[in-house]
Amino acid sequence: MEHTRSTLQKVIVQALNRLPPEQVPLAAWEFAAGSTVAGKTRPLSFAEGILTVEVPDAAWRSQLRDMAGQYVATLNRYSGQKIERVEFVLATRRRSAASAKTQD
Repeated sequence: MEHTRSTLQKVIVQALNRLPPEQVPLAAWEFAAGSTVAGKTRPLSFAEGILTVEVPDAAWRSQLRDMAGQYVATLNRYSGQKIERVEFVLATRRRSAASAKTQD
């Protein structure tokens, strides 16, 4: 199982390395967060070592903040960019309402 995980990580890193460097942390979020969390969140920007991720509500923000250190470690394995922290911001009401409509 460990060999499979290692191989998968290598494939992900190779795919991410084909992207422009400033886009790698944004694209790596889905792999670092996992499909469930990535489906409820959206990476917005990466600047000065900070990946900003939009979350649907305060409960999600609170839970993800508790896991931020794990996300940073995983992101740094995938990304050539040094990610120092992940900042979780609440989605705007307009965007949250639009997301809810598309999920119906």
